[in-house]
Amino acid sequence: MAELTTQLGRPVPAEWAAALRHVPRHRFLPDRIWLRDGHGGYAPCDRSTDPAQWWEAAYSDAPLVTQLHVEDDGYQQPTSSASAPSTVVRMLEAAQISDGHHVLEIGTGTGYHAALLAHRLGDTRVTSIEVDESIANRARANLRAGGQQPTVITGDGAHGHPAGAPYDRAIATCSVRAIPPAWIQQTRPGARIVTPWSTAWITYGTLTLARARDDTVSGRFAPYGAYMVMHGQRPDVELERDLLHDGQVPDRSTTLLSPWDVAGHNLDAQFAIGIRVPDIWHSWDADTAEAHTRLWLADDRATSWAAVDYDGKQTERFRVSQHGPRNLWDEVETAHAQWDQAGRPAIERHGLTATVHGHQLWTDRPENAITT
Repeated sequence: MAELTTQLGRPVPAEWAAALRHVPRHRFLPDRIWLRDGHGGYAPCDRSTDPAQWWEAAYSDAPLVTQLHVEDDGYQQPTSSASAPSTVVRMLEAAQISDGHHVLEIGTGTGYHAALLAHRLGDTRVTSIEVDESIANRARANLRAGGQQPTVITGDGAHGHPAGAPYDRAIATCSVRAIPPAWIQQTRPGARIVTPWSTAWITYGTLTLARARDDTVSGRFAPYGAYMVMHGQRPDVELERDLLHDGQVPDRSTTLLSPWDVAGHNLDAQFAIGIRVPDIWHSWDADTAEAHTRLWLADDRATSWAAVDYDGKQTERFRVSQHGPRNLWDEVETAHAQWDQAGRPAIERHGLTATVHGHQLWTDRPENAITT
């Protein structure tokens, strides 16, 4: 609790402090979890063989991978995790939950989040949806072991759970690229929707929306939260499998914009790029014969790619290669210029207004629409 107070910069609200004390986090963790290995991957941590490290992780303010898929090429893809407690508290605070509210949770995961909600509101006022049947079954078992039985549905969270509607609050523990229409349709006027956000460029930021009587939702982003993307909104694109082929002759040019300015440590910049070119993703490559370091770009539809090369010597000009019907690096340069001309607004100055037909992003107020 002391660590959470430090992370939040304020005490945990009393109602959630009581829930955190009543719901032990370790009871919702499997005996094997995966921790960052310091090299971009994950290392297993077993309760039986390294109990000290397991218990330290269980009560750290850090996300913990609870299910990991290893692909044929060795790439490790987390498929389920336990959120960092401070992020959980921030989302619960943003939802402004009151006694009597009926909450829809999208993404049950381990069941820990649902347990906190059930302690606060009671089992009958919490409905949670999990797309993975095995994860949903484990969550139900975890909840029962703690004496709680909120409704846990196995299904696609994008469809909500109409049988339990209308809801006063909807909270997602996965990120989305667009607000599913069902979340709007199944919430009451005055309801709040809290969801992590994602673009192809970056998965970061949490959006809190208020629902109006005209089936419109609108709200702002906050600079926290990096969650796995909702199952149905994940594109299946691989650079070497889908875009790079022998015989391609890319267009060549140079740029004065550093790749680190758009894909470095500045999360405000990355967020701004992502919402302006929402279907362009990037990856870093330090294992190419053509350059010291390369920034790859590709689009979700696997039609175009680009590469920006650093030669390891000078940082004033970078070589650019682009291939396909779209010049992806040119689009990223334009997005960065638009953000720069707007005064480089931080994440929290951005907002979104949505209906069941789509959404519009904006800066400072809805009238300042962002063109994508």
